[in-house]
Amino acid sequence: MTDGRQLGFDTLQIHAGAAPDPATGARQTPIYQTTAYVFRDADHAAALFNLQEVGYIYSRLTNPTVAALADRICALEGGAGAICCSSGHAAQIMALFPLMGPGLNIVASTRLYGGTITQFSQTIKRFGWSARFVDTEDAEAVKNAIDENTRAIFCESIANPGGYITDIPAMAAIADAAGIPLIVDNTSATPYLCNPIALGATLVVHSTTKYLTGNGTVTGGCVVDSGKFDWSASGKFPSLSQPEPAYHGLVFHEALGAMAYTFHSIAVGLRDLGMTMNPQGAHYTLMGIETLSLRMEKHVENARKVAEWLEQDPRVEAVTYAGLPSSPYYERVATICPKGAGALFTFAVKGGFDACVKLVDSLELFSHVANLGDARSLVIHSASTTHRQLTPEQLEAAGAAPDMVRVSIGIEDAEDLIADLDQALAKATA
Repeated sequence: MTDGRQLGFDTLQIHAGAAPDPATGARQTPIYQTTAYVFRDADHAAALFNLQEVGYIYSRLTNPTVAALADRICALEGGAGAICCSSGHAAQIMALFPLMGPGLNIVASTRLYGGTITQFSQTIKRFGWSARFVDTEDAEAVKNAIDENTRAIFCESIANPGGYITDIPAMAAIADAAGIPLIVDNTSATPYLCNPIALGATLVVHSTTKYLTGNGTVTGGCVVDSGKFDWSASGKFPSLSQPEPAYHGLVFHEALGAMAYTFHSIAVGLRDLGMTMNPQGAHYTLMGIETLSLRMEKHVENARKVAEWLEQDPRVEAVTYAGLPSSPYYERVATICPKGAGALFTFAVKGGFDACVKLVDSLELFSHVANLGDARSLVIHSASTTHRQLTPEQLEAAGAAPDMVRVSIGIEDAEDLIADLDQALAKATA
C-alpha cells in the first residue's frame, strides 16, 4: 500500500506473494512447470551461483510458483523469510538442518504428532542428532532438559491429536534465556488462529498439506523465519555464523542479516537435501489459502458445537477440546489462539479400544483417513494408526490413549455431523 498501512489478514491471504503475470497479465499465479531458467549471460549466471543476485537457477532451489506461496505464508505469519518444501516432515528436517550437528540435541514436547515423535526419537539419530522429550506444561522440566548441546525447543501451537494449547510465551522465555530458538509447528492452528512469531517463536513450521491447502489434494511443508534471532551471538550456530566453504567463505549471518536463515535453507538445505515442493502443489495451496480465514471460522464454529454435544453425551467419557470451559487450556485460548481453539481434538468412548474401532467403522459422513485439516470431517483411532509406533507411556503423554478417537471437524453442517456421531456411538456402545 502506498500509504504504508498494514494490510489485513483477509487481504494478505489473497494478494501476498502474487501479482499479475508480467508476461501475460494472468491474474492467478501461473504454474511455472519448468526445471531450469535461462541466464541473461555468463556474468548473470555467476552472480546467481555466488548469491550476489537473487533469481532463479534450478527448480530444486527456487521456482516462481513456489516462491509466491512462500511469500504468502511468510506474510501471514509475520516473518522475514520462508522456504517451502515437499512435506511437513521435510519442513521439520529443513528447520533443524542449519542448527544441528553430530552430538547436538533438541528439547521436544511429548505432545506431538506420532510421526514427529518417531522422526525425532529414531530417524534423526542417523544424523547424530537426538531429542529429549519433555511435557511442555512443566516449565522447570523443559529448563532442566537443556544443556550446552541443545540447539532448539520444538512444540506445536495446537497439539495433534489432543488439541492442547501450548504456552508459547513461556517456551519462548525459556528458549531466550538459553540462547536457542523456539520452533513452533503451527499446522493445526494456522496463522489465522495463532501467530507464534508475535508470541516469541523464532521459527514456524507447517504441513501445508493440512488447513492451508484445505482440500486434501497435495502434500507440502513450509518453514518461516522470524528474522529476529542473533545467530552470531553464541557461536552455537556455525552454519550461519562461520564461513561457508561451498560459497568461498561467505558468512551467511554477517552478509545477509535477517535473511541469513532463509538463504542458507535454500542455498544449502534445498541444494543438498532436495526436499523440493512441486509447482503444481504450490498452486493448489495458493488457491486454498485464499479462503483460509473463511474456512477456519467455520471449522472452529463446528468444532465447538460438536465438542459441546459430545461432552454432554453419556456414552462419551471425556472430550479434550480446548474451546470448552471444562478444558484446562480454556483460559489460554484467549492469549494463544484468540480467534478460536481450532478444530482438532479427541474424545474417549466408553467401552475402550473396541468401542473406538466400532465407532470409526460406523461413521458415514466422517472420512476415516490419516489426515487432518480437510474441508470434510475426518476421524481416526490414533493409537492403532498414526501413533501406533509409540509406547503405551508415549501414547498417554501424546494424548492418544487407546480409548481416544481423534476428529478433525470440517465445514459441513454441524447438525449433520452430530447426527452421524450419534448413530455411530449407538452402534459402538450397544
